[in-house]
Amino acid sequence: MGLMMGKVYLIGAGPGRLDYLTLRAKELLSIAEVLVYDALVEPKILELVSSKSLKIDVGKRGGLPSTEQQTINQLLVEYCLQGKQVVRLKGGDPLIFGRVYPEMRSLHDAGCDFELVPGITSALAAPLLAGIPLTDKDLGRCFAVFSGHDTNILDWGALAKIDTLVILMAGKSLGIIIEQLQANGRSSDEAIAIIRNCSLVTQQIWTGTLADILDQTDGVSLSPSIIIIGQVVNLRIMSDHLPLWGQTILVTRAAEQKSQFTNLLEAQGASVVEMPALEIRPPSSWQSLDNAIAILNQFDWLILTSANGVEYFFNRLATLGKDTRALAGVKIAVVGKKTAAILKHFGIQPDFIPPEYVADSLCDRFPENLEGKKILFPRVETGGREVLVKDLSQRGATVIEVAAYESGCPSKIDLRASMALQQHKINIITFASSKTVQNFYNLIQQVTNPLSLLENVCIASIGPQTSKTCLELFGRVDLEAKEYTLEGLTDAIINRLNNL
Repeated sequence: MGLMMGKVYLIGAGPGRLDYLTLRAKELLSIAEVLVYDALVEPKILELVSSKSLKIDVGKRGGLPSTEQQTINQLLVEYCLQGKQVVRLKGGDPLIFGRVYPEMRSLHDAGCDFELVPGITSALAAPLLAGIPLTDKDLGRCFAVFSGHDTNILDWGALAKIDTLVILMAGKSLGIIIEQLQANGRSSDEAIAIIRNCSLVTQQIWTGTLADILDQTDGVSLSPSIIIIGQVVNLRIMSDHLPLWGQTILVTRAAEQKSQFTNLLEAQGASVVEMPALEIRPPSSWQSLDNAIAILNQFDWLILTSANGVEYFFNRLATLGKDTRALAGVKIAVVGKKTAAILKHFGIQPDFIPPEYVADSLCDRFPENLEGKKILFPRVETGGREVLVKDLSQRGATVIEVAAYESGCPSKIDLRASMALQQHKINIITFASSKTVQNFYNLIQQVTNPLSLLENVCIASIGPQTSKTCLELFGRVDLEAKEYTLEGLTDAIINRLNNL
């Protein structure tokens, strides 16, 4: 039997941000056995590919060393003939200055199956994200897109007559382009916009005229950038500025979890670097939890103080052949909105949530007398809430603590987070628990002069206990959420920046 047929997918990754990747591209990246990719702007795109996949970086960034085109062609053909599912990932759209035709030709000649997947070209995305309409019924009835390379072969007489010009890869040839357009009748008062790093938190925009734009950008690297020339530039209207635009925020989180917090921050314009600072795993023994589950009907209350506690408790309940009916007659108290939300996924509405969303207020606001009550408290195996257990016991309750999960510190600091810290690209570091503070502190000890990484960096805490640990280890905490939730922490960050 012959080898299984391989296939090559020639995919456009869009203008840079993961958000602008197509659904088809995302689907194909998840099944890729081999990834051959250009110098992409957003590293998160590469995270969509399985860790077991072979990843080959072929460069392809203007002005920098890259793999020869013939070598890339051969790679695609060879892996396809081996029966692999191969993704060739290029920035923007693969057929707009993507130089993908030689790859298509080689695959066709070798009898390889391939598919083209369009991407959003920066020629269209950059003007849009800068608030510039490329067409207008009066000022822009047509536009032309061309490359700033090889300016000597372009028909400048024809180009100068087109309403709107969109030019890629023209940072180094801007002076020549302006000179040629003016020589062919374009006014020196013609409007021009330059958008650098379109779609990214580092996006910059310059606007002016053909007469003054060179002075505005003197000494500035304009790569990668898109240039728009034409009267439509004067129609530019930007939407309300996102409050966290221009901020790079380090989010400490559990290694296994994709952060809901990241989504909240990115929706406000922030660029987020996630740093795994917790590893959530099963407890060293299930025995105490199993024993408690066997006598659930003897408890008056079940207290859950974390999303992990909810998930591990109910998953263990299912493993033992039981479901939520085993909790008949047992009331449930939870700490935190997220804990309550996870509980609802299991079809259960909590009987009590303390209004301040913190464990410290649970006893003070408990809805009934605790004297003689029997309480089950599934919790982290080490480093849990001793104060809560003490308070409940002092009020007459019998508390049975059982290990439902364990959390530990990763062995190594995340490479991307480490580089961002060492290169001083981080503006704000967020902590949503004391344990992430402690683990972050331990992880940065792997770096030379660890506390220097926090110079000019805002330390943001979700609540009092987390702030206390920040003060103990870093000597400061710069902001604390008024509402001890991820939404509250997001609001606190925005308020701080608004008041600077």
